[in-house]
Amino acid sequence: MEDKHVVIVGAGFAGLELVKKLANRKGIKITLIDKTNYHLFQPLLYQVASSVLSPADIAIPIRSLTTSMKNVQVILGTVLEIHKEHRKINLEHTTINYDYLILAMGAKTSYFGNNGWEKYSIGLKNINDALKIRNKILLSFERAELESNPEKAKSWMRYAIIGGGPTGVEVAGSIAELSHNIIRKDFRFIDPALSEIFLIEAGPRLLPSFSEKSSEITKKRLEERGVKVLVNSKVINIDDEGVELQDQKIISKIKVWAAGVSGNSFGDKLNTELDRSGRVIVNKFCSLDSNPEIFVIGDMASFLDTSSNKTLPGVSPVAMQQGRYVADIILSEIKGNTRTKGFEYFDKGSMATIGRKDAVAEMGKLRLSGFLGWLGWLFIHLFYLVGFKNKFSILITWIWSYITFKAGARLIQDTSEE
Repeated sequence: MEDKHVVIVGAGFAGLELVKKLANRKGIKITLIDKTNYHLFQPLLYQVASSVLSPADIAIPIRSLTTSMKNVQVILGTVLEIHKEHRKINLEHTTINYDYLILAMGAKTSYFGNNGWEKYSIGLKNINDALKIRNKILLSFERAELESNPEKAKSWMRYAIIGGGPTGVEVAGSIAELSHNIIRKDFRFIDPALSEIFLIEAGPRLLPSFSEKSSEITKKRLEERGVKVLVNSKVINIDDEGVELQDQKIISKIKVWAAGVSGNSFGDKLNTELDRSGRVIVNKFCSLDSNPEIFVIGDMASFLDTSSNKTLPGVSPVAMQQGRYVADIILSEIKGNTRTKGFEYFDKGSMATIGRKDAVAEMGKLRLSGFLGWLGWLFIHLFYLVGFKNKFSILITWIWSYITFKAGARLIQDTSEE
């Protein structure tokens, strides 16, 4: 009997969990395709953006992860087309046939139809985004240091973060930490602690997926760190000068967009139903009704959780659990079984870091904040980080940064855009 060919597109949390569970299984050959050659630990991108970590700390080569997986072939490439009727996909230089196709291609930044804003702001979905933010932040202090006019110098140190979810909160807190503590004594003519950091949220509170108490704690702690939190503040426009709200305009040279994501654009090529965010609507088996051999998981998928009657969020625990679930389906079907039990998500809770030794964490009825929340956040992130070297390196970096108030990745790599 010929081996079943499982093709997985995307080496993020969902794809990697799937590969790990199917690795070295008899009767299965796996092709793992990704447009980059590394697995990225996205939850720590904001620490690259704020100069705490370097890209190598949160990324690990895919091939090094699959060295011992003898039935896994890794391909660096981008899927261009899909031919569902023939069960094949086209890449730039090759065509691949499949028995099972799993699309775990992630999400992209969404500007809710205002695509012109992309020119004036930066999202935070990949390493390039993080490095752009890091470069612009570090350059802003250098420009301020050279500015003889105090008001103009201050204008260089004004930052606008749009979106009060976990990403926005973490970016705002990390910029405050950088400017108020880490680099405060490094300049001679400016005081980085005079930086103005605006966190803008259209809704009534920060962290809308958390409890109201955690939202209130987060707002209070950010304001204590000098962040100006603006809730019920809808963005009307973003241009080169800054961010226009309904009642004011914030003049800022650096705008970070953390307000929304949409499904990978490849979903359009599936000729299937998408939700309002462009994510592929899947059935209870995480597959397409018309093509049960095609699964869509992770941030790219729109999965309705029947227990809560809500669409599951695009977070790593959902992606990882879906990856393991789909692997179980494939293994079961190879044995001749049929699908019966749909995917059920086990919510292990949510976390967001506010700053040094401060975070909020919710796990069922348990609510943690402050130092205990931060310890929980630290443990969970280290536990899920792939690769021993990365865990050890980040732990040492965090300990060093905690003791010395220093950031070790303050390199301006590319100033060509300036």
